[in-house]
Amino acid sequence: MEKLDYRDGDVALTGLLARPGGMPRAAIVVYPTIVNANEAVERRAKMLADAGFLAMIADFYGEPVADFPAGQALAANLRADPALYRQRIVSAVAALRSLPEAQSIPLAVIGYCMGGGAALEAARDGQELIAAISFHGTLDSALPAQPGAVKARLLVLHGDADPMVPREQVAAFMEEMDRAGASWHLHAYSGVRHGFTDPGSDLRDLDAVAYDASADRQSWAAMMNLLDEVLTQ
Repeated sequence: MEKLDYRDGDVALTGLLARPGGMPRAAIVVYPTIVNANEAVERRAKMLADAGFLAMIADFYGEPVADFPAGQALAANLRADPALYRQRIVSAVAALRSLPEAQSIPLAVIGYCMGGGAALEAARDGQELIAAISFHGTLDSALPAQPGAVKARLLVLHGDADPMVPREQVAAFMEEMDRAGASWHLHAYSGVRHGFTDPGSDLRDLDAVAYDASADRQSWAAMMNLLDEVLTQ
């Protein structure tokens, strides 16, 4: 993958680009998990490139993440200031949009786990996006969407047995987006836990996470169907 250096204020960040073989249909920011870019997220960016999209994996921290506990600490520090966190998220959108080949095509955002929540934050910020898609992401926000702010079509792909995102949080998200007048879709997969798109979830000693092949296939198809729809309107 190709490196793309960008900045959030004084913080140097490095995105990872996956380019399609021809002219891209659209540009897509891929927000990674709490451990930043890893093999699973890179595979998704390459899948998007194979489908004709210019994909860039965002960088949350600007420094290596040694392991999951290190990622938790970095994420807690970043998200302690909601405005700073939102700024970090939006900096990736600006970085991808700055590329010459991305300036005249639509832009979308997707994300996984922490990145799923980040994709929704970009939409809450009012960025000019055709879609914001969350895979097993958190749905709450310290900066809720304001009426009329959300321009993106929203797609939330959620495991109903995810203990990190209980039904109360799902219901609050729906109410928030209704108040904001957003266009949203929610796919909830029964019995499915957090991290359901990553086969590596089964290698972690965590009851909260588990891979689910059916939900993985269905959620990817749902994303592609939405992107096809918004790009042909």
